[in-house]
Amino acid sequence: MLLLLVALALGWAFFHPAAHKPSGRRVAATATPPPLAVTPAATATPLTATAPPTLTPSPAASATPVPAISAPPAPHRAGIAGGPKLALIIDDCGQWIDTERGFVALPIPLTLAVLPYVHYTATIAREASAAGKGVMLHLPMEPVSEIYPGPGEIKTSMSNAQIAAQTQADLAQVPLAQGVNNHEGSKATSSRRVMDDVMGVLAEHPGLFFIDSRTIATSVAAEVASSDGVPSASRDVFLDDKATLAYTEGQLREAAAIAERTGSAIAIGHPRPTTLAAVTALYPELEAAGIRFVLVKSLTR
Repeated sequence: MLLLLVALALGWAFFHPAAHKPSGRRVAATATPPPLAVTPAATATPLTATAPPTLTPSPAASATPVPAISAPPAPHRAGIAGGPKLALIIDDCGQWIDTERGFVALPIPLTLAVLPYVHYTATIAREASAAGKGVMLHLPMEPVSEIYPGPGEIKTSMSNAQIAAQTQADLAQVPLAQGVNNHEGSKATSSRRVMDDVMGVLAEHPGLFFIDSRTIATSVAAEVASSDGVPSASRDVFLDDKATLAYTEGQLREAAAIAERTGSAIAIGHPRPTTLAAVTALYPELEAAGIRFVLVKSLTR
């Protein structure tokens, strides 16, 4: 029996040689291949969550006005005594001080429309007034689009009391203002209720006038101003829907042509280098042709 058991053991060992090998060798031979090396792209350092760079809005990029309205402007003619008159308004002031100072330095009458609550609100209003230029409050008002017109906005959802209070607060930002015009406002200026509230405040300040920028053909701003006893006028031409020298010069010539036909014209531009360059280049030629540059206040009635 003992011999039989020994023989069986020797036979098993002979026919199963793997039993003599360390178990680790077999596992190593048949194990799952090691994970693929991760490529540099996969192991790149995660992106750091940083705030987007602060954009310094250039006049050409961020002050683009609503395209000029083709409808006839509201009447604001005072005759042609003394020659055709052209009033220039520079909107959106208080943001690009160097270009705005360029307009202030020009030896012709023009008016700066100053936004409330922006960095150079008080500075440019003070400098323009000291130089004999006109100063207006550029009143932010709700547009049809969802573009935010800036702090101090007059919204159609406001109550009458809220509109009056906001208008008063905005006026306090530009105490040197001789008048007001709308910044954006295609929705607000189409509302008689809203404009009546705004004009009610302006009527409390003797001498203040209102210029309808006419950012939409359905504006009732000038009409309501007139009915509320606030001297008013309306814009004829936007100078710089396209921020190029050639375009702005063409628009200046168009404004001058309107003034020659009707006695006066109001043109609105923005503190863009191309607009400053166009006005600087053309005002001597236009004056030589008989155009008289005037403060916009003189064209209100």
